Amino acid sequence: MASLKALKIRIGSVKSTQKITKAMKMVAAAKLRRAQEAAVAGRPYAERLERVVASLARTVGVGASPLLAGTGKDQVHLLVVATSERGLAGAFNTNIVRAARRKAVELEAAGKTVRFYIAGKKGRVIRRFYPTGIVADHDLSEMKVASFDAAKEMADDLIRRYEAGEFDVAHLFYARFQSALVQEPVGQQIIPVAVPAIAETKGAAADATVAYEPSEEAILADLLPRNVAIQIFRALLENAASEQGSRMTAMDNATRNAGDMIKRLSIQYNRARQAAITTELVEIISGAEAL
Repeated sequence: MASLKALKIRIGSVKSTQKITKAMKMVAAAKLRRAQEAAVAGRPYAERLERVVASLARTVGVGASPLLAGTGKDQVHLLVVATSERGLAGAFNTNIVRAARRKAVELEAAGKTVRFYIAGKKGRVIRRFYPTGIVADHDLSEMKVASFDAAKEMADDLIRRYEAGEFDVAHLFYARFQSALVQEPVGQQIIPVAVPAIAETKGAAADATVAYEPSEEAILADLLPRNVAIQIFRALLENAASEQGSRMTAMDNATRNAGDMIKRLSIQYNRARQAAITTELVEIISGAEAL
């Protein structure tokens, strides 16, 4: 059995940890509201842009741009894995990485070549499983909040690599925020733009007759790169909200567990203290009787 001093020190350590986890929960809860509002506000624009691109693609034809038509091959797949820079967020990062790995196994089973594009420090765990499969590690440590500039930088880099022939298809993985308790890992194809899938969603709005100026081709050429950037920006917004929600839940659980541990250690401490007092009393009585 541990000594009274060791138990007292351990109880103090757990209490200190509980204070930290409680403070982290409160900070995450404060950040969650702003991040959630930003994520929810960004969804309509991203979804509407997808439908506009789909409408233009049906009018002009998928051969109007390589971002629509593709490279003509389907061999090299690039998995863009967007995670957070910090941990202590429960299974948030693990679920995203697991979804990407599941897709990689599926593609490899079909004979495809898989590469990874990491965005966020916690996605680097993929190196353990694919040490030579990482083509880029995009640093997001300077990004305090999700920004369109960071998303556009990533989109421009991906498009340059696509035009250089480094990959044929790009998939984006992130966590879609549903609630503080639920963050759903999502994987979507962003290059080339999956026009049939987009066209099926809310077709009534997409089928509306619209007149474009200067021309459908010119507008589509401008919207396609922007669409890639917007989809990445949406992923960053969703990740920001999901990260804070997952961290708030994880820190709440940690605080509760620390409380339970303090109770168990306190009971153990009291029992050890009572046993020590009883032992001392027995020794005193035995000594008195010996006299």
